[in-house]
Amino acid sequence: MTITAEMPSAPSDKPMSRAFYITAWRWHFYAGLYVAPFLIMLAITGLMMLWSSAIVGRDGEKYYAVKPASQTIAVSRLADAALATVPSGSLVQYIAPRTPQQPAVFSIKTGEQSTMVAVDPYRGTVLGSWERQNALYDLANDIHGTLLIGTVGDRLIEIAAGFAVMLIVTGVYLWWPRDGRGLVRSLVPQLSGRGRQVWKSLHQTVGIYSAIILLAFLISGLTWAGIWGERMTQAWSTFPAAKWDNVPLSDATHASMNHDGVKQVPWTLEQTPMPASGSHAGHHGVMEGEAVTVDSIVALARSIGFDGRFQLSYPNGADGVWTIARDTMSNDSDNPMSDRTVHIDQYTGKVLVDVGFGDYGPAGKAMAVGIAFHEGDIGLWNLVLNTGFCLSIVFLSASGFVMWWKRRPSGANRLVAPALPEKMGLWKTAAFIMLAVALLFPLTGIVLVAVLALDMLVIRHVKPLKRALS
Repeated sequence: MTITAEMPSAPSDKPMSRAFYITAWRWHFYAGLYVAPFLIMLAITGLMMLWSSAIVGRDGEKYYAVKPASQTIAVSRLADAALATVPSGSLVQYIAPRTPQQPAVFSIKTGEQSTMVAVDPYRGTVLGSWERQNALYDLANDIHGTLLIGTVGDRLIEIAAGFAVMLIVTGVYLWWPRDGRGLVRSLVPQLSGRGRQVWKSLHQTVGIYSAIILLAFLISGLTWAGIWGERMTQAWSTFPAAKWDNVPLSDATHASMNHDGVKQVPWTLEQTPMPASGSHAGHHGVMEGEAVTVDSIVALARSIGFDGRFQLSYPNGADGVWTIARDTMSNDSDNPMSDRTVHIDQYTGKVLVDVGFGDYGPAGKAMAVGIAFHEGDIGLWNLVLNTGFCLSIVFLSASGFVMWWKRRPSGANRLVAPALPEKMGLWKTAAFIMLAVALLFPLTGIVLVAVLALDMLVIRHVKPLKRALS
């Protein structure tokens, strides 16, 4: 539900209802003007990430295929082979193969650069290497999150997402069956007309089916945003480290494990302090008397249920820990309820923390499922659904423009937006919605109040502006 430029069928029997209707359409129109370019960008970059991840893997591991053998080689030997390709680097992460046909992947850090190395787990041969965050997926991800302009881009997208919520609310109101038009008829496009009538019907029908999914995408996406997500929602939804009994904590948070800007840590854990190595805390882990090495940690991971793909992060510093993680948003599995993070003391091999989906709070669980759904990680059905949804968003934005263009008088030098009613009482529902948007989404609220004040106090009283913007 984007830029609706066709005048909807407003209620004709009640002047006040008609005024409210036109006001809703006016806000839908103006919100669409700002939001539509962002929605197109998000849909296209989302498709790029969706299919890039499906075809080549989030970390590029699907570029390489291996022929399974009867036995795999020790991970330590695979790590040595990977490190030999970047002799001045240090091992940061091991990613276990998800299937027998996929390679083992290592992340090796050299200064500010990270190199990914794929190794045949059966023969120990290096299959290839590449610079991390230098693929199509990463470019699309940067555009999707920041428009390639950093914090300013993040804030602009956050404002657009908040206005998109208003777009959904006003769109549903405009679509709502009235004047004897039944609900069933409203759910089916009317293709018997011609021109802009057909475009309007398709726009409304596709919009109403997309509304709930779009709202879910907006909420899950906004929780990564700088203001609404990290400073508000995530702050009060952070997993409490106090639940880890008698475990020393580091000054670093879990967000420090997001290697090279790639989000790999569960949303609810990002701001939670990391446990620290170097104490007698913890419970049974690596077998007593066995050295704490990458091989013994991988063996422990397998013994406690980490089958298939998982990620193993090496200790970072003197108080760093080994971290075994399975996270759906990192493409480790297609079941977010199997997400799990285990921290192990690098000296004693004892398990310090073992936290899974069942330990998250309601917001953390919702985000674990929401982000996985948002990224299309929950199986083939999710991939197909998200593809269709992204295409529908592009259609809604484009059809809104088409309807505006068809309705716009030839040679008109104004927006041809619905005029603000001269007389209108207090629309309590609309006032409540705007207040809710302002409180829930602060950046959008600030812009909304500013635009509303400009519309009410300036535009309606300055005739040239009123004509140009109507």
